[in-house]
Amino acid sequence: MKRGKKYLAASEKIEKSKLYSIEEAVKLVKETNTAKFDGSVELAMRLNLDTKKADQQLRGAVVLPNGTGKTKKVLVIAKGEAAKQAKEAGADYVGDNDYLEKIEKENWFDFDIMVATPDMMPLLGKLGKVLGPKGLMPNPKTGTVTMDTKKAVEDVKKGRIEYRADSFGNVHVIIGKISFDDDKLIENLKFFVNLINKSKPSVVKGKYVLNISLSSTMGPGIRLNPAEFEN
Repeated sequence: MKRGKKYLAASEKIEKSKLYSIEEAVKLVKETNTAKFDGSVELAMRLNLDTKKADQQLRGAVVLPNGTGKTKKVLVIAKGEAAKQAKEAGADYVGDNDYLEKIEKENWFDFDIMVATPDMMPLLGKLGKVLGPKGLMPNPKTGTVTMDTKKAVEDVKKGRIEYRADSFGNVHVIIGKISFDDDKLIENLKFFVNLINKSKPSVVKGKYVLNISLSSTMGPGIRLNPAEFEN
């Protein structure tokens, strides 16, 4: 992959073999940001997981202490009181069959997160092949299949992130914006890594966190020392 001059110049500021402290990494991620816009700060973790095994799969959702700086559009599929609560909580779109038909017939995807009540899930089944690959299918593990639509919408608006280990054991999330104060980025970073550490499956032996790196949207990766997060 051919890299641009800005990326290469930013890369020169990073020692490839060095494991940086949390504070050093956060400062460097700002210095090596090559985007002209307020880019996101991305965290990547490589874990010692065999996700082909059911007891080593890792998936969930969490609200970061300082949010992510990104505003997400929420579609809620619900009826009655649950629909009313979703509207009051600030959902961008609320409906049932009308929106499901819009997705199916118009290929409409003007939303980032879909929340649904359990009774609506059978209706979503026919859209599984469309929603699944886009990562939009509601799931109880991430809190997007729930009767408490109010909390689900509020959490998304506060900066809730979903995470999932891929087939190689990698977890990739956004923990904030370049414009965030260092302290806020550090708090979000520590919060998420500690959450992953606590989520270690009991069957996993030996080293769990193999690699942690931080980067801006278009910037190079900065490796962190995993030992800094060990309690």
